[in-house]
Amino acid sequence: MTDGGLPPNPVHVLLFDPGSDQEGIHSLELGGRTVVLLFENPDDAERYAGLLEAQDFPVPCVEALNRQDLEDFCAEAGYEARFVPTGFMPESEEERLLLAPPERNMEVTGWKEDPAAPDVEDPDGPAGDTELEAFRRRLEGLL
Repeated sequence: MTDGGLPPNPVHVLLFDPGSDQEGIHSLELGGRTVVLLFENPDDAERYAGLLEAQDFPVPCVEALNRQDLEDFCAEAGYEARFVPTGFMPESEEERLLLAPPERNMEVTGWKEDPAAPDVEDPDGPAGDTELEAFRRRLEGLL
């Protein structure tokens, strides 16, 4: 998590390789939409990260960031920000993915090299290099 306390109106997201050239935010592909999970509870985010790690997925860092800033970023990038409140109970198979990652993920090396692979979890979403760089700059400004 970020040093210096929590940002106003915090949510917790999963970041891969924060501060590096390979930095990315965890996302899911659901019904043709790229969804970024915004966890209210940091323990829920940590649990989700642990489930990814158990699937031999790259281990993400849990970061607390301002909810409005992330929702604005997602809207501008064409992503769907999905808030996961504390105590969330899924009512559909799709909502179950907000609490536990799909059984099938991209290969550990594949997500950095080919973020557009079909039918699998995609940590960077469909962003090209320009969008990724803009996202990286916005995240750096938030931290």
